[in-house]
Amino acid sequence: MSKVSIRFFNDRKVRAVWDEENAKWWFSVLDIVAVLTDQDEYTKTRNYWKYLKAKLKKENSELVSATTQLKLVANDGKRYLTDMLDNSGVIELGKQFPSKSANRFIEWFTYSDETIDGKSKHKAYALFESSFINSIEVGTAKGLQQIHAYLFGGLYNFAGQIRQKNISKGGFQFAVAQYLDNTLRRIEQMPEDTFDQIADKYVEMNIAHPFMEGNGRSSRIWLDLILKKRLKKCVDWSKISKNDYLNAMIKSSVNSTEIKNLLKNALTDEINSREMFMKGIDYSYYYEEN
Repeated sequence: MSKVSIRFFNDRKVRAVWDEENAKWWFSVLDIVAVLTDQDEYTKTRNYWKYLKAKLKKENSELVSATTQLKLVANDGKRYLTDMLDNSGVIELGKQFPSKSANRFIEWFTYSDETIDGKSKHKAYALFESSFINSIEVGTAKGLQQIHAYLFGGLYNFAGQIRQKNISKGGFQFAVAQYLDNTLRRIEQMPEDTFDQIADKYVEMNIAHPFMEGNGRSSRIWLDLILKKRLKKCVDWSKISKNDYLNAMIKSSVNSTEIKNLLKNALTDEINSREMFMKGIDYSYYYEEN
């Protein structure tokens, strides 16, 4: 059970582990209880679940018998056995919390995988184990198009296609569509021998924003492939908070120091770790959530 996923609800983590034998995800009960009780303190969350579990056991609830234990990585970096529930168990657990927040959680949990982002995220997971990843051109616009087409093929009719329209975000206008081909050629020619050069190239590609949608998710994979090839490194995205990343990227068009510091401090040599890749996808898609 080496495939680990992290989902985010109201900026809270819900960890999950893939069960290959039974072809299903198991979700951390304590993470879900923390979400549903809006609790940050681990001890209080654990005690609440301990109380609720005892209560459900007295009621002969099938929810308790449906709970299994699997090892998950804790904040101290060690793996500990923790209570887990499958998809149907999570929904039943949510029903023990009659509140608007619980209803929103169940709705999010039930339908999130059916959205374009949800489907694209599953494609991103599959990329790690696909032979296609080895055929992607590293550091080129074509390579970025290949990634985008893989992530969003069948979901957007413009998957892998360079945009023909001007776009802006938060008052910032990305590269003018009329000159985008020239802009991308210039970015391709940028050197990528050092970390600073690679980060500069990444920042310029973000400013170019070559697709109508899905730029960030594609370009973060693109960046990791460059780092992996040139420096034998990749980014541990879980070390970069959503707010820090977004704020640094906004500033990067004028001053890239902040994003460079964030990326450099999050570098790891675990370039062949499936868990690191999956975690990176989880955080990458989380950055794009509104």
